[in-house]
Amino acid sequence: MNYRKLGRTGIEVSEIGFGAWGIGGEWGARDDAAALLALRRAFDLGITFYDTAHVYGEGRSETLIGEAFDGMRDKIVIASKVPPKNYNWPVRDGDSILETFPADWIVECTEESLRRLRTDYLDVQQLHAWAPEYTQLDEWYDALIKLKDEGKIRAFGVSVNDWDPYGGIGLVDSGRTDTVQVIYNIFEQRPAESLLPAAIEGNVGIIVRVPFEEGLLTGHLGPDYEFDEGDWRAEWLTRDRLEEAAKRVDALKPFVGESGPASASNLAELALRFCLSHPAVSTVIPGMRRPAHVEENVRASEAGPLQEHVLNELKSHEFVHGWAYPWSSEPDPVSIGSFMGDAIAHLVRARLEAAGIEVFVVNENASSYTPIPTEGVMLQVRAADAERALEILAQVPLEDDTPEEEVTR
Repeated sequence: MNYRKLGRTGIEVSEIGFGAWGIGGEWGARDDAAALLALRRAFDLGITFYDTAHVYGEGRSETLIGEAFDGMRDKIVIASKVPPKNYNWPVRDGDSILETFPADWIVECTEESLRRLRTDYLDVQQLHAWAPEYTQLDEWYDALIKLKDEGKIRAFGVSVNDWDPYGGIGLVDSGRTDTVQVIYNIFEQRPAESLLPAAIEGNVGIIVRVPFEEGLLTGHLGPDYEFDEGDWRAEWLTRDRLEEAAKRVDALKPFVGESGPASASNLAELALRFCLSHPAVSTVIPGMRRPAHVEENVRASEAGPLQEHVLNELKSHEFVHGWAYPWSSEPDPVSIGSFMGDAIAHLVRARLEAAGIEVFVVNENASSYTPIPTEGVMLQVRAADAERALEILAQVPLEDDTPEEEVTR
């Protein structure tokens, strides 16, 4: 196992951490005995960073960590999270801080987490969602500073909203956070555009979650995969989505094996090493519910980062699908147009993004994804932005030499 510093905190963490949502439940049948074995096996193999949350299994995840490491507190690093008080994800600008992260709620949740974890301090406490307009508010910040002054937490940060690679940039630039947790993987590469460089500049620790894209990047979830009863992914990964993802996962298979350029034994190793290859990343936290998961994931640290030419090739495998999680209060993105010709797609996307509208790009015809594919481009936006996006789209001019039939609305 290799170790890295968690940004400016100076806390040393294993670069492969233990993502502890799964041991709390919601990933099929819960097996506490296997979870305890996985936690202890992780420690034996050098994993020192354990990421949990107040809501994981309604506290069961924290309880298991507390049981597994009772009497060993000084040998591990524990990070937990405070949920929004209204339990609505994602948190958005306009949501009152008093409804999401009021000071007394942050303190109450932290105290409960400490009791379940059998400890008197957390190494990192995080807010389990984030709205950019909260950056300059003092309600949440003063509460976390108070907890830090009292010795109940050593550092604090935020876990930014799902599939939001931009919402934490202003917070990083403000200097008001020690860490940021974000989704970053071969499919979701957008954090590398701005967030990760900002974290390097501000010496902010980056905790990477969802490195396997909820299992898709392990290569085990084919189009006919049947999820166990109680696995939340059954609702999210519909048959159509599994089929779409399978094409993109198949395109990654030439990277692995003895003849593959990545020198990776399997897709899971490739996925973890991709994340670890960015210098901003402090630790990656794949979920691990059984000792076998632990043993496989630890090998990625031993293998080391990917070579630069492999990373460059993997850029073309980005896949910004925009699939909202089942618990999200936002609907899935909606299509605003299908465009034949990358020049027009570029123009439309640029206009929308200049207006602050997040754009999702779907290649309708190709089996691999590029930021703007060369043909059959569908643009999607969040449902709340659809009306404004269509107004902007109606004003996009075509060049005199561009046949109108190249654009289909």
